[in-house]
Amino acid sequence: MVFPVVGGDGKPTGYEIDNSLRFNDADNAHLEKTFSGSPTSTTKCTMSFWIKTGNLLSTSARAIFSAIKSGSNEDVIKFGSSNGGNLGYLEFNFNNTNDGAMMPGNTTALITFRDPSAWYNFVIAIDTTQGSAEDRLKFYVNGTLQEVEASISGGNLQADTEMAQNYDLGFLTASKHQIGMNVESSNSEPFDGYLSEFYFVDGQQYAPTVFAETDDNGVWIPKDAKDDISFGNYGFYMEFKQTGTSANSSGMGADTSGNDNHFAASGLTTLDVTTDTPTNNFCTLNPLYKQGSPTFSEGNCKVVLPAGDGSQGAAGNIAPANGKWYWEVKQGSATNSSILVREASDKEDDLSYYQGNFAAYVFNNGNQNITGNTNSTYGPSYSSGDIIMVAMDMDNDRVYFGKNGSWIDGEGNADEANINDFVPLNGVTNGLGAFANANGSATATAEFNWGNPSFSISSGNSDANGYGNFEYAVPSGYYALCTKNLAEYG
Repeated sequence: MVFPVVGGDGKPTGYEIDNSLRFNDADNAHLEKTFSGSPTSTTKCTMSFWIKTGNLLSTSARAIFSAIKSGSNEDVIKFGSSNGGNLGYLEFNFNNTNDGAMMPGNTTALITFRDPSAWYNFVIAIDTTQGSAEDRLKFYVNGTLQEVEASISGGNLQADTEMAQNYDLGFLTASKHQIGMNVESSNSEPFDGYLSEFYFVDGQQYAPTVFAETDDNGVWIPKDAKDDISFGNYGFYMEFKQTGTSANSSGMGADTSGNDNHFAASGLTTLDVTTDTPTNNFCTLNPLYKQGSPTFSEGNCKVVLPAGDGSQGAAGNIAPANGKWYWEVKQGSATNSSILVREASDKEDDLSYYQGNFAAYVFNNGNQNITGNTNSTYGPSYSSGDIIMVAMDMDNDRVYFGKNGSWIDGEGNADEANINDFVPLNGVTNGLGAFANANGSATATAEFNWGNPSFSISSGNSDANGYGNFEYAVPSGYYALCTKNLAEYG
């Protein structure tokens, strides 16, 4: 298992992206607009967006962008579910026919898309007038052209399929369009994850270098492309800086290209406008690194450990070896649950409360500290709705816990204004935030806030660098677990 720090040496360079939009599949979250009038073209378009996947453990497809072609047929770009139930490949379906369903033929590419810690730049450039079929649809991942060659039928990969020459695209039709859902399939196949910097261009087949570039470290990074683009009549650009739901300049689907092609938001809230972006990647839970059968939601910020499934656990996707880091965990049901800082491991079965090197608050009604297999009285119990504060000091091998704004003192009470009583991180060389259920006798639920909260925040506190959005004050010298801070302190 890899716990990455994304992006070369992590140092911020060039153009900065401020926001992304988080889609939760259970909320049927999506953006929607019905276009009218004539497009600039019916055969040429380019879309570029940055994407960070969420819940990949479902067998349901995940639609990114779709539009009605005619009647009940649609064009849709989505993560498919036919390849063994794993959402690892991108599927292009035109006019709702198997003839138009294509995917990367490279097995390595399929696996790459399943990394929930990474931001990817997808550029899909279409010109159906091209004489050569391979030139009609070009799919780039982080600037690299992918081989698009296979179709899907009945859940199986088929022989090469070519897009019909001069095909009139549904994306360039006066019809309903959706971002984050399949517009035709009864508003189904909702996307789960994050989208950022969403460009749609009507009338041009652009190269990926229009939208991004390679930095001095060989890392594909975004660039300010707005002024270099001829958007065309149906073109739009979404920065996801707004928080409203209406189809206007105040909405989450606001178009800032100058075309005013605004989308209305549904199933999305202010909290879904996040600062987790391709230029500052925040820690989230990792659905591929787990014990038992947890379920993940809210952009991998929330986890549910079900009852009756033995010892279970879930963990974050960034494990720093040094530095001082702060995050919060809001409790749902808490019976037999533990909030842990533990050693990152390749072993999935090391996520329970009793295995490996770790420190935990709180097992068994919230009144014990566990260091390895040694239990001792520590802090007060917690219950549903409580917010546990975690300050992990990897420079001095210790962790501090607090509850609802107060740090635990030497007498085991949560009434200290400043961090004081620590738990030693014996044997932890790469600190990983985790959540575990001791025996699965009851459901355990938690929401992690590494600076991109999925639960309501009343106070709004950031770290000394201005990163993160926390309920309680970040202790002096501690920072949100994101790549910009890791570059400086990790």
